[in-house]
Amino acid sequence: MQQQRDRIDLTGRDYRAIYALSDIHGCYNAMMEAQKRIVEDASTLPGRKLLMFLGDYVDRGPHSSDVLSQLCAPAPEGFDRYALCGNHDDVFLRFLDDPEANRHWLDFGALPTLASYGIDAKELLAEGQSIEGLRDLTLEAMPPAHVDLLRSLAGAVTMGSLLFAHAGIRPGIPLADQTDEDLMWIREPFLSDGPQLPLLVIHGHTPGDDPVFGHGRIGIDTGVSMGGTLTILKIADGKQMILS
Repeated sequence: MQQQRDRIDLTGRDYRAIYALSDIHGCYNAMMEAQKRIVEDASTLPGRKLLMFLGDYVDRGPHSSDVLSQLCAPAPEGFDRYALCGNHDDVFLRFLDDPEANRHWLDFGALPTLASYGIDAKELLAEGQSIEGLRDLTLEAMPPAHVDLLRSLAGAVTMGSLLFAHAGIRPGIPLADQTDEDLMWIREPFLSDGPQLPLLVIHGHTPGDDPVFGHGRIGIDTGVSMGGTLTILKIADGKQMILS
């Protein structure tokens, strides 16, 4: 059984600006272009900056392996970086730990992820490869650092009245009582009701054509893997804005 993912408290850290991205879903080129824009924007700001990734690095898009490699590399100079776990990242790890119980991942956008490691899962299964054998081939193809990264991804990050989570929170429930499933999977009633706590929740998970500035929440999944864009949210001087 997996342990609860970390809840990290950065309250008191003095960051000149925070930049948040979510739901990269294997779109490595978009990720690198966004990171370039962030570094350029931050170049005129003194002090440390914070780079927040809100989860769902894998599945759907073509370059999940490259995305994970980038998250394993050092953060850009002048930045601290934290990466949260999304539901797709969690299901991928669960497949690696128990493939039979999590074979549904193969219908959850997994095939492009496996292909990014050189594995044609559809062909292998058609040829009679077992689900456990497919897992074993995946682990052989993956750099160990990628597995370690998936295990280390945090569940949430707080910073004063800001809370970063992949999907959101159960309204009105303190963070200590939120489950990983809440943080990675929730939609309603959070999307309609907001956090019902004195917090501003920054999240992804639920895609839309545009970022959503809702009641106590900002949703920044704009469906880059489905033909949309990779939204960059910038928080500086107490203001939230979309970096264009």
